[in-house]
Amino acid sequence: MVLNEMDRELIAAIQGGLPLVRRPWAALGEQLGLDESQVIRRVEELQANGLIKRMGVVVRHRALGYCANAMVVWDVPDAEIERVGRLLADEPCVTLCYQRPRHMPHWPYNLFCMIHGRARDSVLRRIEQMVAFHSLEGFPHQVLFSQRAFKQCGARYAITGRQEENQRSANGHD
Repeated sequence: MVLNEMDRELIAAIQGGLPLVRRPWAALGEQLGLDESQVIRRVEELQANGLIKRMGVVVRHRALGYCANAMVVWDVPDAEIERVGRLLADEPCVTLCYQRPRHMPHWPYNLFCMIHGRARDSVLRRIEQMVAFHSLEGFPHQVLFSQRAFKQCGARYAITGRQEENQRSANGHD
């Protein structure tokens, strides 16, 4: 698929986050000179062609009072990874669940899931409940609580001419 300038502008606009309005696609369309249906169609086409792989929400957990944030790392047999990953991903308290390669002998973990909570004890209790409910006692795991927060953002791609102008203008470099 060949990207045209409008595709580049659309990707650049999306990577900065969707506007927090009732109709974000319409707002993007207005910014880009397209109507809402054109934006939706184009995003769907970019997704179908693999140029946009996924879209998600970046939540500032600490600003919302969720300061007990734990990455639970699991050592799951490869034959079970799909099943266990789906079980964990379906848990309401799990905000992220993904597989990564092991790095033996020091890092045997291959399944990661993120759980956010307001207090460590409630996060630990929830993990215990998940282990018991899904019979995960046989899978070694570690709970790694965040020590500090880093700036979160989505994927970044090349900056387009219009976006570059907006950045210069916003930074007082007209």
